[in-house]
Amino acid sequence: MFTGIITGLGRIAAVQALGDSASHGKRLTLECPPAYLDDVTLGDSIALNGACMTVTGISPAERQFSVDISAESLDKTAGLDTPGSVNLEKALRANDRLGGHLVSGHVDGIGVVTRFAQVGESWALQLLAPTSMAKYLAYKGSITVNGVSLTVNLVDDLASGCQISINLIPHTLHNTALGQLQAGSRVNLEIDLIARYVERMLSPALQTVPA
Repeated sequence: MFTGIITGLGRIAAVQALGDSASHGKRLTLECPPAYLDDVTLGDSIALNGACMTVTGISPAERQFSVDISAESLDKTAGLDTPGSVNLEKALRANDRLGGHLVSGHVDGIGVVTRFAQVGESWALQLLAPTSMAKYLAYKGSITVNGVSLTVNLVDDLASGCQISINLIPHTLHNTALGQLQAGSRVNLEIDLIARYVERMLSPALQTVPA
């Protein structure tokens, strides 16, 4: 589990194919901030742009760790197959503060940035989410964008998908990779965990199950 509060800004330094066909995944080598790996061991979970991955190699002296990502995960996520900046979050511990919201690290869909512009001291981020995610998105509800816990300020259902607007304060831009977004950028989205369970409980199919 995660909280959507980014604990470090990393960089995918190298991408190595694990096979010669589309059914093979890739091995990513990531660079991270000084001392970031001091409490990390093999097998630990770290979210990369919101996608939970397992540490398969670690080199604290070089400030690097590696993860193996399957072809399935690559197909369902964005921004994890090429070198570049990524948001990092270590898995939640039992005694940690829940500063954002409960995040599983499982990407529910890929959104597309339609507008990213400065408004006053903050920035307005507008995304088009898949129509299948629309029922989980609500005004003042939570959503995870590339691993960052954010609040939805506006929801607009369109024929092409569900358009949401988010306000980003300067602190968020300075401490995450979201500041590098631009119109057309693809981002990983995860819906609020509570919304997922509410939808399940209200499912008509569940209501017909005999006691």
